[in-house]
Amino acid sequence: MKKIGLIGGITWQSTQLYYQLLNTMVAEELGGQSSCHCIIESVNFAEFSKKQAAGDWDALHKEMTNIALRLQDAGAEIIVICANTMHLSAPIMKKSLTVPVLHIVEVIGKAIQGKDFKKVLLLGTRYTMEMDFFKDILRDQFGIEALVPNKNDRDTVHNIIYNELAKGMIKDESRKKYVDIIKKGEREGAQAVILGCTEIPLLISQADCEIPAFDTTKEHAKAAVEFALG
Repeated sequence: MKKIGLIGGITWQSTQLYYQLLNTMVAEELGGQSSCHCIIESVNFAEFSKKQAAGDWDALHKEMTNIALRLQDAGAEIIVICANTMHLSAPIMKKSLTVPVLHIVEVIGKAIQGKDFKKVLLLGTRYTMEMDFFKDILRDQFGIEALVPNKNDRDTVHNIIYNELAKGMIKDESRKKYVDIIKKGEREGAQAVILGCTEIPLLISQADCEIPAFDTTKEHAKAAVEFALG
């Protein structure tokens, strides 16, 4: 089994979900008392959040690269970033690494492509929805168009992530807001929805959605296990 290096804490709420998924999937695949061979470096999300809000992406790229190098030096054979937004750093990180970075957008693009959907709703942090890195990969590599909610709805999605889910707060009223936004996306032509923040699956799942929902956390963890087990 190859060793997985996880960059966590972005937030720790979703990082614990990754850890649970990885170990559960390995146990299901290998049976017995098997569990995942992995190492985690977990960051202080408060520091990352401040730099994100300030637009200090260069500092974040450098920090992410340094973390990945430490994981590589500790024996990690693949790097898994336990967050969608911080895949902004992936292209820069790859330049300094000799092990691969498992890109969450490429993983979810393959999952959607297999279902032949051409237009999907993208939910995530403000950065994921408004910056181009996620949408460009879906379009250029997979021929998938990503729709995003209007500004008010983007603010709602983002604020629930940062002010509630990042703190482990799960509210029924917030779930309803997400479901309403997904229904709007469906009316605008979305054939499916990407839960494009690793905290969103803490709040909603396929059971809450009338259209197919693609869970980036689960698909990312699944791909990591497939790599680890060869």
